[in-house]
Amino acid sequence: MLRRYALALSGIIVLGLLPGSALSQQKSLKDQLVGTWNVVSVEQTNKDGTKSQRFGANPKGVYTFDANGHFSMMFVRPDLPKIASNNPTTATPEEAKAIVAGSIAYSGTYTVDEAGKAIELRIEATTLPNQSAVAKRIITSLTADELKFTNPTTVDGNVINAAFKRAK
Repeated sequence: MLRRYALALSGIIVLGLLPGSALSQQKSLKDQLVGTWNVVSVEQTNKDGTKSQRFGANPKGVYTFDANGHFSMMFVRPDLPKIASNNPTTATPEEAKAIVAGSIAYSGTYTVDEAGKAIELRIEATTLPNQSAVAKRIITSLTADELKFTNPTTVDGNVINAAFKRAK
């Protein structure tokens, strides 16, 4: 009986060490992150505890992370106004204000802190010039199809929680 148990245990150990096993193929956070993610929700918690959705209840947009350490992102409200003149340089003040308040885009390079489960973004271009050149996103959940993170370092000191589904 003991011999059969020892053989079974040895087989389990060997299978776990063979190439192709689940244990030997666990992907790094960075490898899991690479790809395009469609935004599902972006919720801001203000310093006073109130919550808001700058990009609306059904935001549009993507976060893309490539294997070489580059990223880009864009979030927009689905109800942004059309510019009556059809020329972005002649938008009315009201149109421009709504578009600026309801959208953001930035890009640059990133690294992943595997132990700290965080993404460090080095922002090189942004539609929000006040934004810090280095930003941190704390991964709260990451599966093959879902990404959730917290942005604890916004310009105004509020906290943003965002959720994404992998683009198919």
